[in-house]
Amino acid sequence: MGKVQVVPHNPIWRSLFEQEARQISTALGSIAKEIHHIGSTAIPDIYAKPIIDFLVIVKAISAVDKKSSDIALLNYETMGEYGIPGRRYFRKANRDGVRTHHLHAFERDAEPVKRHLLFRDYLIAHPEAAQQYSNLKRKLAKQYPMDSRAYTAGKDKFVKDIVLAAECWQKQQASLDVDVF
Repeated sequence: MGKVQVVPHNPIWRSLFEQEARQISTALGSIAKEIHHIGSTAIPDIYAKPIIDFLVIVKAISAVDKKSSDIALLNYETMGEYGIPGRRYFRKANRDGVRTHHLHAFERDAEPVKRHLLFRDYLIAHPEAAQQYSNLKRKLAKQYPMDSRAYTAGKDKFVKDIVLAAECWQKQQASLDVDVF
């Protein structure tokens, strides 16, 4: 259980992502095919826990295991799958022990990859839904200031509903891209 703190969006999060992504890319070398900024810090104008989330797409997840020591040199703690099969998870904290970064590595076709990117993209394209999510996060942080599990559980239904809406939106977008003769 950890302290739950959500803060207003900080425009510097994007540059912090980019700076750290360069270091991660160097550490992982050619096994890192893509590095995405995910999580609430990637969504403009919403409240977020001030933790930068990285989604690293790799060709083979086993290759990440061989690079764990290189990631550790960037001050990340290696956590293995940490409850999600097919993932490699790393976390980083500042000198005071406050978590600052999460790194999630998956193979391209892993279901969480699609879900994370779709959730992010939907909220960016739908600011009203993003604000609803922001309001929920603020409410839950006040309700569960010292219980990160309850905070996360409180977001579950909303997140699932947004993923369903995002899947419909994605299908609609795909149908708009089809050429009509």
